[in-house]
Parts: sequence; C-alpha cells; structure tokens
Amino acid sequence: MKKGIHPELKECKVKCACGNEFTTMSTKSEINLETCNKCHSFYTGKHMTARTGNVQKFKEKYGIK
Repeated sequence: MKKGIHPELKECKVKCACGNEFTTMSTKSEINLETCNKCHSFYTGKHMTARTGNVQKFKEKYGIK
C-alpha cells in the first residue's frame, strides 16, 4: 500500500435508534443508525414469512384440491 494516501482510522461510536451502542473503527467519530443487528427483523427472527405460495393461493381461490 502507498503511504500517505489512506484516510486516518479512529475509534467510532455507533448508536442505533433502538438504543444499542457499540464501537468500531471508521474515518468518522460517530455514526447514527436506524436499525442494527439487535433490532433488525432478519437477525431477531421476527420477520414475516410467506405462509402460502402462489400455487397454494390459486388452489384455495378456485377450490382446487
């Protein structure tokens, strides 16, 4: 790597809207997030999944068994 062309990394405090806080390395000193791994539905397992597929919905709609 060339010397003198890379930005200076410093410790960064990350704050989420849910109240979760953690530190990481960044060129910024503070970052504010809307969602993090503690409150995002994908990581918490509380996301909505499709209960039935399109074929199932079609069969129910037209009474096909």
